[in-house]
Amino acid sequence: MKELHSWDVNVQRAIQIQETLRDQLILKKTFSQINTIGGADVSYSDGNYLLGMILVFSYPDLKILESSSAYGKTPFPYISGLLAFREGPILIEAFQKLRTKPDLMIFEGQGIAHPRGFGMASHLGLWFDTPSIGCTKTPLVATEITVGTSKGQLQPILRDGAEVGAVVRTKTNVKPVFVSPGHKVDLSTSVQMILETCRDVRLPEPLRKADVVSRQLLHRA
Repeated sequence: MKELHSWDVNVQRAIQIQETLRDQLILKKTFSQINTIGGADVSYSDGNYLLGMILVFSYPDLKILESSSAYGKTPFPYISGLLAFREGPILIEAFQKLRTKPDLMIFEGQGIAHPRGFGMASHLGLWFDTPSIGCTKTPLVATEITVGTSKGQLQPILRDGAEVGAVVRTKTNVKPVFVSPGHKVDLSTSVQMILETCRDVRLPEPLRKADVVSRQLLHRA
């Protein structure tokens, strides 16, 4: 893992970094086999502190192999489209502690379905040099939801006429999630991995459990 830039930046510089690094993304499948998947989540305490959590799971049985967390002050204000500058540093700290580096990361955030095509899953996927997928409950690219109600149904998310993600129904008659490739993976594989890692709930298991554990640890912090 190599440092791509300083995190101590203002809003204008943060946007410039996104626009500069975007061209380094690889948006095709770069792996033939997945044995481990990481799920990343961040929980907040009073808005001033945050806890970054990464859980590593075996695949396809999704057993927890390892967990890593980091706790610290919130370094950047909440600004739509710049989530990586708020949550990225604490997740990097957690990732560096892992003994088992996952073959694939799933982030609670956007990949390329982002106003500048460079959401947190893309940003940290590039930083970690690891295949990464963004999966979230809220879109950043305006999308009229027309997806069917059955599990597995999907519709494309378009940005400037290009397909950058998908609205995916992961459970019948439950609100969909918004999936997009981050780095070193294509859209169809991203959707497939999200559907395969859901266990009768809306969110993929790596994200769901990372959220649960991060909240538990934050409560004790």
